[in-house]
Amino acid sequence: MDSELYDVTIIGGGPTGLFASFYGGLRDLKVKIIDSLPQLGGQLMELYPDKYIYDIGGLPKILAKDLVANLEEQAAYSNPTICLEETAIALEKLPDYFALTTDKSVHYSKTILLTSGIGSFQPRKLNVPGVAQYVGKNLHYNVKNLEHFRNSEVLVLGGGDSALDWSLMLEDIASKVTICHRREFTAHEMTVQQLQKSTVQVKTPFAIKEVIGDGEKIQEVVIVGKDKVEEKIAADHVIVNYGNVASLGPLKDWGLEMEKNSVIVNEKMETSVEGIYAAGDVCTHDGKVKLIAVGFGEVPIAISHIKAFIDPKARVQPKHSTSIFEEVK
Repeated sequence: MDSELYDVTIIGGGPTGLFASFYGGLRDLKVKIIDSLPQLGGQLMELYPDKYIYDIGGLPKILAKDLVANLEEQAAYSNPTICLEETAIALEKLPDYFALTTDKSVHYSKTILLTSGIGSFQPRKLNVPGVAQYVGKNLHYNVKNLEHFRNSEVLVLGGGDSALDWSLMLEDIASKVTICHRREFTAHEMTVQQLQKSTVQVKTPFAIKEVIGDGEKIQEVVIVGKDKVEEKIAADHVIVNYGNVASLGPLKDWGLEMEKNSVIVNEKMETSVEGIYAAGDVCTHDGKVKLIAVGFGEVPIAISHIKAFIDPKARVQPKHSTSIFEEVK
């Protein structure tokens, strides 16, 4: 049990949580980060560390793992206490602080900032008989090293942004890339246009009927079109990207006002429980768009109001970071 009292405990060590740690330091707050994963970075490190991210202001493109490395360096400004592989279970509101119980300890904090994204997540599985035996061999639900697919024939299943991104990124690494989806692509228009101009073989609308393998590796995948005509696609690797099934878990029992799988916040990023704030994909409000860039924008609002909540004499409007760092010098 950590009996030390923190100003803000950030639940979620993804990009929004890491930026919140940095901003907490700017506002002179004592910060703790708790995350259930074994490393910081959230989905970026767990699912696609080698994928490029294009929609962060000032960064035309950056690998997810490099963005996380930058964020970790920045987050260190607050000298946060970091607790990994801990899952938040219960939260008790006491007169002057919260007692947060995880599966390993009890933590005490004046305020809580939820930055847990979509919560715990599991990839949507390929629902075809006999595929489970190939998971971890040549059937993949995430990609952590592009070089693993060099000079291979790769079949990508899915039609969203990640599926198309992986296909395009593998174009110059794999000997052949094919993408198959049962309906029209749902990715960004620009990504679809890039795919159409690429050498990636497109199979749509096609459903997956069967996988053929030797028990160790998939060798071929049988797909079927609307006209019931079947095709066989040879594959050294199959990447499945049907999205994730997410759950906020015990957080749903904390008495917070919710909308579907998101926590409702106001213009101050306050939840319905005094002292609990939220930022990033975990929360929703009028006009909400779920992007990393939006989470970054919500962090200064949440942290500044947390500062004013803890110290009513403090200004909500922070100094500019350039001024703060000049003072440090």
